[in-house]
Amino acid sequence: MKRQATALWLGSGKEGKGHLTTQSEVLKKTQYSYSSRFEEGIGTNPEELIAAAHAGCFSMKLSFLLGAAGFVPDSLETNCVITLENGSITSSHLNLIAKVPGIEKTKFSELVKEAETTCPISKSLKTTITSEFTLNS
Repeated sequence: MKRQATALWLGSGKEGKGHLTTQSEVLKKTQYSYSSRFEEGIGTNPEELIAAAHAGCFSMKLSFLLGAAGFVPDSLETNCVITLENGSITSSHLNLIAKVPGIEKTKFSELVKEAETTCPISKSLKTTITSEFTLNS
């Protein structure tokens, strides 16, 4: 399987602007700029997209692991915070709120840790990855 996206950038790093388009066109000429990356400007940025990818990948991996262990989650809501410092992604923190009927906290914790380390996005990031969770019955 291969997936793709295209970035078009016009101009200098600080004054320029660009847009991103994904293969699925969920993002279609979605703007990004210095302002949207390093300030609070309108548009997306690479770190936000990595956070979305990591949250989604982790949640799906955890769902598969839960299923293999005999549990079906009612909901898995993952927030991911990517930290960019001095030009490098220094950490990715996953904060999960889960509703999984019938699972014990110890077993759930084991599966969360496994998903944290084995989802494809986690395996591709060369940074510190941490997680925490709230488990609701």
